[in-house]
Amino acid sequence: MLALIQTIVLALDLFWWLIIASAIFSWLYAFNVVNPRNQFVGTIGNALFRITEPALRPIRRYLPDLGGIDISPIILLLIIFFIRQFLLTSVAPAVI
Repeated sequence: MLALIQTIVLALDLFWWLIIASAIFSWLYAFNVVNPRNQFVGTIGNALFRITEPALRPIRRYLPDLGGIDISPIILLLIIFFIRQFLLTSVAPAVI
């Protein structure tokens, strides 16, 4: 059972970094730091969008319009942090 918890925590950690990468990529894309016509850049952006958007879309639906500022990645990172800490501090000690 502990191996399952560790695998879930690892998946949450990987998803954490994908969300951060997606947010940084969106900033780079918005400020024209990366070339949007480059096929490699487009492929990376599309992959990050497809991975993170299903988790971010429900959060965006409930957030008010903040004038172009998207705080949904921050909220999702807080949710992931809470789940990770819950697993490590409450579930894992109960299993051991």
